[in-house]
Amino acid sequence: MTPPVRPVSSADTLNRDALAVLQPGFTGTTAPDWLLRRLGEGLTSVGLFGRNVAGPEQLAALTAQLRRERPELLIAIDEEGGDVTRLEVRGGSSFPGNHALGAVDDTALTRAVARELGRRLADCGVNLNWAPCADVNSNPDNPVIGVRSFGADPRLVARHTAAYVEGLQSAGVAACTKHFPGHGDTAVDSHHDLPRITADAATLRARELVPFRAAVAAGTRAVMSAHLLLPTLDGERPATLSPAVLNGLLRAPVAEGGLGFDGLIVTDGMEMRAIAATYGIERGSVLALAAGADAICVGGGPTDEDTVLRLRDALVRAVRTGELSERRLADAAARVRALARTPGGPDAGERERVAPAPGIGLTAARRALRLTTAGGPYEPLTGPVHVAAFTPLANIAVGDETPWGVAAELTRLLPGTDTAAYTAASASAAGIPALIEGLLTAAAGRRIVAVVRDLHRHPWMAEAVTALLAARPGTAVVEMGVPQAPPRGALHLATHGAARVCGLAAAEALVGRASTHEG
Repeated sequence: MTPPVRPVSSADTLNRDALAVLQPGFTGTTAPDWLLRRLGEGLTSVGLFGRNVAGPEQLAALTAQLRRERPELLIAIDEEGGDVTRLEVRGGSSFPGNHALGAVDDTALTRAVARELGRRLADCGVNLNWAPCADVNSNPDNPVIGVRSFGADPRLVARHTAAYVEGLQSAGVAACTKHFPGHGDTAVDSHHDLPRITADAATLRARELVPFRAAVAAGTRAVMSAHLLLPTLDGERPATLSPAVLNGLLRAPVAEGGLGFDGLIVTDGMEMRAIAATYGIERGSVLALAAGADAICVGGGPTDEDTVLRLRDALVRAVRTGELSERRLADAAARVRALARTPGGPDAGERERVAPAPGIGLTAARRALRLTTAGGPYEPLTGPVHVAAFTPLANIAVGDETPWGVAAELTRLLPGTDTAAYTAASASAAGIPALIEGLLTAAAGRRIVAVVRDLHRHPWMAEAVTALLAARPGTAVVEMGVPQAPPRGALHLATHGAARVCGLAAAEALVGRASTHEG
């Protein structure tokens, strides 16, 4: 039976409110005409990704172009630093990611890194960052969080999440703490499927929720929901679509067991298969708004005008049929507009005058480095080497555009160095013995540096490294993921991330030019 059509506000008001809650992306390094038109009609947020960024000057020109159409505009970006970077998508980040900062465990350093990152974003006209990750990486097999997390200890993650929020917002950029209520205890990537977290309520409160409570206490201006199912909270709908999670937990007063959050709730990308494959993005967006979300992120894949109009019309239609409360839509739109007016908070930039700190990222990466030798001293590299990069498939959040490893930095320090990538496909096609034989031939007697990423998650990689070390025990191993596997090699370096500065810090240590921390 079709629900009765209810009297509602004018079409113009509904259209403007529906556009206001959308955070679409777009293609290109200048704003398309359709996007500028929709800004004039009420669109209040835009999401930026690597495809929109060629450099700081271009990005500043793009954000200025957007604001000429709507001065009070939320311009969001997915800039975590470390492995997930959009500002430096083609060269690698100048900042280590969360796992490196957690390894150092100096909240003043985390605050300073986030402040400098925020300063650079603000200089480019960006005022909302979909960061930090507050996920507790309690499952070592997690394929999508890993080094994006500060660590596996809820208290450590909490103090660094709070420091990151404070640092970022002191530069006038709103933090969007993610992925609520926690994406760390899963072996499924929600870009591909719907994860299910079976932890009971007591575990969630003692582990997953601890960093989010700290973020709320630190004043995070936004929180991003996760596309995952938590049966202890809601057995039917994923968190992004669940009133029990968004209203019953995140919004509920602290006295009632909630987090008491009164800022903007942003969904993770609605095009992700955890939502899109089950509900579709139109239906999913209606359910998310009804559940308590305020802003619909739909920019990770190519977004065009048709997508924006379909979502706008779906929200308006839901109001007219009574599936979505008009008041709920208006409240969500008002929250988006309010954040667009004061993204970092009314006192952002006044608490701290943000002076440039261009070297803070490398300082952090050097401090995060952990060195382990096989028993005796390791002779630093002095001549050209062969870098063997054992390369897993990149997850969608990281993407495959951003370079990683130590080869570029070692080549700069040791001219004549070369590199080759070895993958699961090449290992399967040739077999491990043949792969290692080819690697040794390519090395041509030179010393070898093996670079790995999450060795503990990839059996083919572990087998290849075992065979390589049997043939060349003097090989150095650089782990640029989560250092879960025991240290191996004549020298083992754990960088706690694959950012460009992490590679530089490792290269310096390999040639004996930097101090490191022994593991």
